[in-house]
Amino acid sequence: MNSCPVKVSVIVPVYNSEQFLQKCLESLVNQTLKEIEVICINDGSTDNSLNILENYASKDNRIKIITTSNKGQSAARNIGIKKATGEYVGFVDADDWIDLNFFETLYNSTNHIVEVACGNILGHYPDKTHEIIKYKKQIVYVEKNEKIEIAGIPQHNYIWNKIYKTETLKNLNINFEEGRYYEDVIWSIQALDKLSNLVTVPNTFYHYNKKNSNSTTTALQTNKHITDGIYARTKIYKYAEEQGIKLNIHSKIYINIFGIRLLKILNNIIKTEFKLFGFLPFITIYKK
Repeated sequence: MNSCPVKVSVIVPVYNSEQFLQKCLESLVNQTLKEIEVICINDGSTDNSLNILENYASKDNRIKIITTSNKGQSAARNIGIKKATGEYVGFVDADDWIDLNFFETLYNSTNHIVEVACGNILGHYPDKTHEIIKYKKQIVYVEKNEKIEIAGIPQHNYIWNKIYKTETLKNLNINFEEGRYYEDVIWSIQALDKLSNLVTVPNTFYHYNKKNSNSTTTALQTNKHITDGIYARTKIYKYAEEQGIKLNIHSKIYINIFGIRLLKILNNIIKTEFKLFGFLPFITIYKK
């Protein structure tokens, strides 16, 4: 549709997302920022997702489709980063959507200098909609602890309400760990630490669809979900310690199975406490 240099490469992992994919793609092809490319990694979908992608790609040459066997979101995102040609790169999950001015507002906030632009998040739940992150002012942060804190880590390890300077991201060679859940938890702290500055951006929203019962964060919790969750949290705490990052650590993780609370994990700078059924303490790990 245009021959101008790509300003933002948008990476969309797609796996059996036919129920929500059209809404996602509509929000992308109608962005006020026209100089984008949409890199859709069809991650071995077995439903109608590929047909939907091909239909959109036939009408809009900014949509690029890469089909792979099912390797998971991490592998899809790693492929997308390698293929990205834009000045900045962003991520959108196939069951979410964004305001039509989202990428233009974030891109303009960088002035081609700031390496991360961070927007707002609106969470859509079965019974309510509420703001998860909302910035009131456009402010640039340079100091590493300020970048991490303003992004909400470790409570909010979201990668998709941001855009990142592509050249720097590729040079840093920070990859998503493949074969794990909660891969964004590990990736986020490393990217925000290593990229030199971050700007908060008000007046535009990423729409996080928590109504999707098939998403990673709302699916039935398996042993792998539990072990990968603990692994991810442990790894970011270790990384923070090694890099001299002071985390505002007081987080809660709930593990539910069939609607029953199986486990509650409380983290702070002193200890990690595991509570069976959410109230019965059975393991406490004190940190050195």
